[in-house]
Amino acid sequence: MSAGGLLHNILFFIIAIGVLVAFHEFGHYWVARLLKVKVLRFSIGFGKPLLTWKRQKGEDLIEFVIAAIPLGGYVKMLDEREGDVDESLRHRAFNTQPVATRFAIVAAGPIFNFILAAIFYFVFFINGEDGIRPVIAEPPVESIAAQAGFKDGDEMLAVGSAQVQTWQEFRIALIDQGIDGGVLPVTVKTIDLHLTERLIPIGDLHILQEKSDVTKLMGFKLWKPEIPAVIGGTTPDGASASAGLEAKDLVLSINDESVKNWQSLVSIVQSSGGKSLQFLIQRDGEEQSLTLTPVSKKRGDKLVGFMGAYPEIPEGLMEKTKTRIEYTPTAAFFRAVKETWVFSALTLKVLGKMVTGEAALENISGPITIAQYAGITASIGILTYIKFLAMISVSLGVLNLLPVPMLDGGHLMYYLIEIVKGSPVSQGFEELGQRLGLTLLFLLMSLAIFNDIQRLVN
Repeated sequence: MSAGGLLHNILFFIIAIGVLVAFHEFGHYWVARLLKVKVLRFSIGFGKPLLTWKRQKGEDLIEFVIAAIPLGGYVKMLDEREGDVDESLRHRAFNTQPVATRFAIVAAGPIFNFILAAIFYFVFFINGEDGIRPVIAEPPVESIAAQAGFKDGDEMLAVGSAQVQTWQEFRIALIDQGIDGGVLPVTVKTIDLHLTERLIPIGDLHILQEKSDVTKLMGFKLWKPEIPAVIGGTTPDGASASAGLEAKDLVLSINDESVKNWQSLVSIVQSSGGKSLQFLIQRDGEEQSLTLTPVSKKRGDKLVGFMGAYPEIPEGLMEKTKTRIEYTPTAAFFRAVKETWVFSALTLKVLGKMVTGEAALENISGPITIAQYAGITASIGILTYIKFLAMISVSLGVLNLLPVPMLDGGHLMYYLIEIVKGSPVSQGFEELGQRLGLTLLFLLMSLAIFNDIQRLVN
């Protein structure tokens, strides 16, 4: 990756984390102020303060801080456990509040993340949604999809109880509806426009234990229109440019093997990394021979040949694969709320499967992967970036509600215990929990960063 690309990713990662953390901490801050608890400091980030200012809010002077490490933040409230408190202010200290007040203040952070996610989803959907139609190509013979009777040109309309209109919705619904195994019904419109139901025999297959994409695991491949084997252009210093290929060249054959379309050309090239290939092309009505040696590059655990060229797409061809969904403001609102709920539930399901060993730990991503996706989505467009922020906001909300000490969910767990037993948990128990929580968070972050590095290496 170039230095410019790296800086681009870092910039949009910092923007994403800054916005999500600020809104999360604002939830704690706003509810604390609403319930008359004295707030001392509102900090975005940890470590050395980069920017500090103070504002008078009613009778309170509050310090606002932007700190050097952007991976989090905090709201510091008056608390007897952290220092002496004047008797006249004791009624406003956090630790002296009824358990319901403390519960509301702590729960507000994750709740505000869900609210922010719904707002971002609303902005995305109100502008209309562009996507790829969920139409599949012929599944591999031995695949689960083939066994279920899926055919070339089948368009997915619903997976289980979930309606789907785009390929992305289909992929998410496969995970959400199929994560518990069993038999999964799928409503399909066939290539001759008949509606039918096909049953996917997932059985006890743990679909998240595999490292490959769930759709590929089951044999579902996105249908693609046949593209002629015409060169649209070449990349600088690529194998095609070196061999003399030019835009508008029609590839007729490779090593005397007929090339019917762009897909067959790619198949030959990908399987021939480092090997010399004899191209027969047609240029300006005349046939010519060229010698091209694809560059061998690693993709996953395989070496794949690349020729450094892209196809010429006939006008209107790709429009057959696209769909656009428009929403009224009311429909966009309800879709945003539904998307927030569905993604929250799916995140919890996946985390639960990881705990039971039914999902691969490789599914955990860390800051490097998030930064990459922040940069990619920002490059695609502002609405794609906003949808990415919505998904990360949901994840942040769910993770913070987990009953792990050091997280909001850990504090909420203490308050639930307090409600049941009628008194707060002991200081020793809370300190033990903090040590355990810190250890768990360290291990989780280490695993996430390790996964990130593995993805980069591969």
